[in-house]
Amino acid sequence: MNLGIKNPFVKVVFYAILAIWGISVLYPLLWTLLDALKDNQQFFFHAPWALPDFPLLWSNFSYVWNKYNFDSYFINSIVVTGGSTFLGLLLSASTAYVLARYKFKGSNALYLLYISSMMVPFILALIPLFFLMNSMHLINTKIGLIFVYASSVIAFGVFVLVGFFKSLPKELEEASIMDGASLYGTFFRVMLPLSQPGLVTVGIVNVLNIWNEYIVGTILINDPKQYTLPVEIGVMQAEMQYRTEWGPLFAALLMTIIPVLIVYIVFQRRIASGITAGAVK
Repeated sequence: MNLGIKNPFVKVVFYAILAIWGISVLYPLLWTLLDALKDNQQFFFHAPWALPDFPLLWSNFSYVWNKYNFDSYFINSIVVTGGSTFLGLLLSASTAYVLARYKFKGSNALYLLYISSMMVPFILALIPLFFLMNSMHLINTKIGLIFVYASSVIAFGVFVLVGFFKSLPKELEEASIMDGASLYGTFFRVMLPLSQPGLVTVGIVNVLNIWNEYIVGTILINDPKQYTLPVEIGVMQAEMQYRTEWGPLFAALLMTIIPVLIVYIVFQRRIASGITAGAVK
């Protein structure tokens, strides 16, 4: 990795700081894996950071998967995350396109309203949100969670995608319309594909946030069949009550972390480059 640092001493210090930061990030993951391979006796009679005894208890993973029906919660999380991300991208991309390419009275104020909404903690809306969803009979439904999560990510999508749409040449739209395409055809066939870097960036960030969301899922879902993974882990710990099964609990936590960790590792360059490109443009 070439950082453009010429001073050897500064370079060594900088890499040392990066190494310390990397260890501080990786250590909790490694600790979670090691604790997922222990039984309760090792937790109570060994040091918390001690290595697990042999044989390693890989059975903790199958125990959690089978006893707590983790397969159904995985499906719930995939459906909610996928549906929310798709709907959020569609709404934020269409909104950003209109705000970036069409100037009308109040367009700047509307854009500022979207951006300013990012500074309002979402937790402040939980009580009115619950009564709203209850009046619409969307409590304990995946579609209700999808609507809520999708609406919560629109502002960030608009913030990133407006820069992409502003950078695209106006001639592309004019050529598309001259070829007989409608406004919708121009958006979906020409402008949307050209903004793919921004869409990928926003989509990945949304997936990471929605997959790990806990508070809204706890408020709007009380039917065990509709739980997402973060909610189920909280329920697991509550069900264990006085005798927490620490090994299976860490195994469940690790199974929840692994999918988003893989997504981030695979697409980390796209996230950084997408946000940077949108800011520069």
